[in-house]
Amino acid sequence: MSENEPQSAGHDARDDAGRISFDALVEAIGSTLIAAGASPPVAAILARNCASCERDGALSHGVFRVPGYVRSLSSGWANGAAEPVVQRAGASFIRVDAADGFSQPALIAAEQEIAEAIGETGVAVVAIRDSHHFSALWPDLEPFAADGLLGLTMVTGGASVIPRGARREVLGTNPFAFASPVAGGRPLVMDFATSTMSHGDLQLTAEAGRKVHLGTGTGRGGRDTDDPREILDEGGLLPFGGHKGLALSLMVEILASGLTGSAFSYQDDLVFAESPEDGGTARTGQLLILIDPDRGAGGFAGRVAEFIAALREAGLERLPADHRYRARAEAGRTGIPVTPAIRELLAAAVSPRG
Repeated sequence: MSENEPQSAGHDARDDAGRISFDALVEAIGSTLIAAGASPPVAAILARNCASCERDGALSHGVFRVPGYVRSLSSGWANGAAEPVVQRAGASFIRVDAADGFSQPALIAAEQEIAEAIGETGVAVVAIRDSHHFSALWPDLEPFAADGLLGLTMVTGGASVIPRGARREVLGTNPFAFASPVAGGRPLVMDFATSTMSHGDLQLTAEAGRKVHLGTGTGRGGRDTDDPREILDEGGLLPFGGHKGLALSLMVEILASGLTGSAFSYQDDLVFAESPEDGGTARTGQLLILIDPDRGAGGFAGRVAEFIAALREAGLERLPADHRYRARAEAGRTGIPVTPAIRELLAAAVSPRG
């Protein structure tokens, strides 16, 4: 699988202009996770994933998430040295027991079986159970699309969504992502929660002291509120698009939790904790479906490129992933902007043990 990482354009470390190189950020995150209890291989995978989100401007899934990883690791809620168990359950079906570890190492552990299934049948269904996923989904899929595959993935999380009519949080933000190869260009990758906004974005909005639009979530007594802190503390997010977002969220629960044999969102009992003694990540499941599109009519990536060209010619100036690719290119030229979260990470970073 291709790494699809940009060059750092000579920025090998922190600089005086408030920028940090990708590699230096990976090192700082990795050392922090190792100190919290992750094995070096697991820490390296999670650090690269987290730094990629930060580099691409997805701040709600970047360094902002590191304290949650640390809480889960240091409390023992997540196993930072887990060794995933991979099993071919059929020609195209791959089961992965993450063993109370993180999804990304579990997915990497299944790479050989995925390649074999794609080669034999053109399809790989990957069901990951007993796993923690605390990041964006597009980093999971983009490398597959860069290698010419179609991909779809979804994951459940701790209950933070209260649909209209429900009395308590029963669903996660339940995101899903889709990725397609594009001839002559970067993959088309879309990734979004089935809630009105991601839980991380809601937290960042609350920390910034900003309001949200009415209809984002409910607060005290089930009332609509524009106060993100009230939504976090006394209510929950709503599904986007009313009953349609609810239906998509139910689909994600059934596929990512039900099919994989993992906990449903409402069954996960230690997530989004505020106490440093508690865990910070949900332990549920993830489903991936990967398809070799050239088993179809042929010339797939070229047809997608033609379709995208038609969309842009019609006036669509921004398509999914455009913002991320622009942020990535800028970070490759000048480094990653040092946010307060990064500054705090660097101040507390320690060298890896051993």
